[in-house]
Amino acid sequence: MTVTTTQQELPSQGMSTHESTTADETHLAAPSIGRLLRRIHRDERGAVSIETILIIAAIAIPILIFIIKFGWPRIKTWFNQGMEELEGGMDDAAGA
Repeated sequence: MTVTTTQQELPSQGMSTHESTTADETHLAAPSIGRLLRRIHRDERGAVSIETILIIAAIAIPILIFIIKFGWPRIKTWFNQGMEELEGGMDDAAGA
């Protein structure tokens, strides 16, 4: 039987806890994981930021889909024309 001993200090109370577990007694770690998950679930810090990001994404994604679906050929043509004009200007500047 293997015994693992861990000691951790709780900074908020200035106390230390001493927990001893064996290979057969892993049930001691389960409540602390459960408490951690409950604490994380109840923590509402950052909820407003996440909600704001989701709202912005809900607005931006359909706009991007619309632009890509219907505006992409126009954007591509406009970009290609600009590149051709730029290349023509380079040739004129080089004296070709």
